[in-house]
Formats: sequence, structure tokens, C-alpha cells
Amino acid sequence: MSSNVSLVETVKKQYAFKMKAYIDAFSSLVGIQFIAFLFSLGGGSSSMSTSDGYHFELKFYSADLVIIFTLIWIFVTAITITTKPYRYQDFTFVTNRMSSSLSNILFLLSASLLGAFTAVLSRFLIQAVAYFLLKEDLYVASIMTNEMMIGITVSLLYIFWISSIGYFVGALVQVHKGFALLIPVIVIGSLFYDGFMQRDAMMLTLFQFYFLESSIVLFAIKTLITTAVLFFASIAILNRMEVRR
Repeated sequence: MSSNVSLVETVKKQYAFKMKAYIDAFSSLVGIQFIAFLFSLGGGSSSMSTSDGYHFELKFYSADLVIIFTLIWIFVTAITITTKPYRYQDFTFVTNRMSSSLSNILFLLSASLLGAFTAVLSRFLIQAVAYFLLKEDLYVASIMTNEMMIGITVSLLYIFWISSIGYFVGALVQVHKGFALLIPVIVIGSLFYDGFMQRDAMMLTLFQFYFLESSIVLFAIKTLITTAVLFFASIAILNRMEVRR
């Protein structure tokens, strides 16, 4: 019982420490979402002409690009916190690989929640700037509170899932630097191989499996199970490493 309490207390202390020590990660989130915000002001556009000589141009303002940039941010952040400088910070505490990884996962969950919340809400800022500063005529569909919460929840699941992939990749690279080259080679090589075999790319199949799921319940089950497996595998990999390298 005491060992369990000790582990819980250690994880709490490390988590609180990392929320303060990793402030640069949150600063970079602000920066990358601001860049995505500027790109989003261009809007996705389409144009059409009528037989009467009228020409219409439609622009679509959304937070899609902000969410994509946030996914990239969490992937890089997850890899970064597995590196030696960040791992060595854990030795400020009486710690082990398990408590270190658990506190990292809690940090990534908190970062994912913040990223999802700000990314989804950025839609309103984009539309406000487009209307007041760019003088665009906007037709905005009303959004209910429950729809916005669903959007934040789905974005959170995506971002946290991507963080688990990044953490797993980071763990592999820490075991052997060769994985930093091997993983991109496998991903790119599989695309070329599937193209050569004239079949649907495996990456496309995975994309459809996760991103084209129409049921939010099934989507949540898929992403949560995958996320849990990847984090569990990462913990197992990091636990096999020496206590300090």
C-alpha cells in the first residue's frame, strides 16, 4: 500500500513540476497556433460563374488548419520530452521510469486538452477577424454548446492519440538512434511499395480507419485503445533502459 501511495505522490510531484518546467512547450503552442491562424485568414475558396455573367467567390473560414498545426505540435512535443535533457530533470525527485512516464502522459493529456480547447475556439476568432477587419460578408451556422463540446472532445482524442504516437517514436529513438532514420524509411517505403503493387496504400487504410469513422463512440474506442497500447509499449521500452544514461 505504501509503495502505491509513494508512486502516486511521486507522479503528482513530477506532473506539477513538468507543468511549470515545460512552459516552453505551451509558448510554442501559442506561436504555432498563431501561424495557423494567419494562414486560416486566407480561407479556403471556391468560385463560380453564372450564365448571366455574375461571378461569385466563396471563402470558408474554419479552424481545420489550426487543429492540423496543433497535431504537429503535440507530436514534436511528445518526442521532445523523451530526450535526455528532459529525462534528466526527473532525477530531481526520487523516481523511476514508471513514475516518469506516467507524469509525462499526464502532461501530454493536459497539453492535448489545452490544444484542443484553443484550436476549436480559434474558429470564432478567425471569423471575427474576417468580418471586422477583412470586411468579409459572413454567413455563420449557429453552433450549439453540445456541438462545440463534441468538437473539443473529438479534437482532444485526435491530439492525445497523436501524442501517444510521438511518445512511442521518441521511446524507440532513445533505445537506438537508428530508429530516427528507420521509421521514416519504413513509412515512405511502404507508400512506394503499395504504389508499385498498385494497391491501396496502408497509410491510406489507416487514415480511413480512424479519420472516416462516422460513429463518435466507435471513434473514441479506436483511438483510446490505440493510445493506451502505444503508451503501454512506450513505458515497457523505457523501463528496459538503464536508470540513467
